Amino acid sequence: MSDTPASLATPPEGYGDWLADLKSRIHNAQQRATLAVNRELVQLYWQIGNDILTRQAQQGWGAKVIERLAQDLRAAFPDMKGFSPRNLKYMRAFAEAWPDAEFVQQAAAQLPWGHNLVLLDKLPGPETRRWYAAKAIEHNWSRNILVMQIETRLLERSGKAVSNFESHLPKPQSDLARESLKDPYRFDFLGLTEEAQEREIENALVKHVTEFLLELGAGFAFVGQQVLLDVGGDEFFIDLLFYHLKLRCYVVIELKAGKFKPEHLGQLSFYLTAVDAQLKHPHDGPTIGLLLCKSKNKVVAEYALRDNARPIGVAEYQLVESLPAELQTSLPSIEQIERELASDDASMDDDSQ
Repeated sequence: MSDTPASLATPPEGYGDWLADLKSRIHNAQQRATLAVNRELVQLYWQIGNDILTRQAQQGWGAKVIERLAQDLRAAFPDMKGFSPRNLKYMRAFAEAWPDAEFVQQAAAQLPWGHNLVLLDKLPGPETRRWYAAKAIEHNWSRNILVMQIETRLLERSGKAVSNFESHLPKPQSDLARESLKDPYRFDFLGLTEEAQEREIENALVKHVTEFLLELGAGFAFVGQQVLLDVGGDEFFIDLLFYHLKLRCYVVIELKAGKFKPEHLGQLSFYLTAVDAQLKHPHDGPTIGLLLCKSKNKVVAEYALRDNARPIGVAEYQLVESLPAELQTSLPSIEQIERELASDDASMDDDSQ
């Protein structure tokens, strides 16, 4: 049979699965190639930066050598971007920030150059940079997401919720559960005032569920809002129900627009019992509760959780921007960084012509 358009319209049996597999393999190969190119580029930048540092330290070369080097490299490689004086200074700063070549190969080179510039510009020390670099690699953050996580101080908030996980969950699940919660949670993306009521906040979180999931962190999957539980013929409604893919358990979130009160835990504990009885799969872990309140007394929360039979965390939420003004002004925005990088690229293009 000849290869006519009619015959091509009816592919042989199994062709669709084979084509899908080929597409997947090609896509994966493209990704590996891109990552390999990025690793080589970042390591090259580190080597150049390290050479500049070494020669300036050992031979007393001044800052003007960078201008000369930029001019000579762009003349030698007119089609290659990245050799502006500004970027060469970033290479030097990059090598100075990461003197360990092995770390650069294993971690920093897994991130695009733009991510590494964000870590240099926005974070003061190596330990903090290492933490955010590891998270960016683990969760495949874009540069914008990395900036947002830094500006909302993710490191300082992670694992800070008051909880009783250590005494109610086995290790390592208890550690993972604790690190999965924050305090406080930042809901300034909702555009609500401090006077917003519980249902108003709840509806806004569902409306902006993508941003909400990002704030909750990796692993949370949205199940539903006002989820009905029928217990002995009486109806109860869970504010927000999630499933955590790493913990393999349901997470019940209850919102309170006021200050934390110990009696709030009774209602949440009841919901956890009902979810375990009605929704939990035999292979799921114990359902976890997260009580989000406008404010809390940490000692009162710790006392209230101490003898509670269910794994629960208590954290505050914030509806408005809370970064100190001096910190806000000291952190360059992603728009500023992108403008600066764009101007570098433009200058490199001009010089290469």
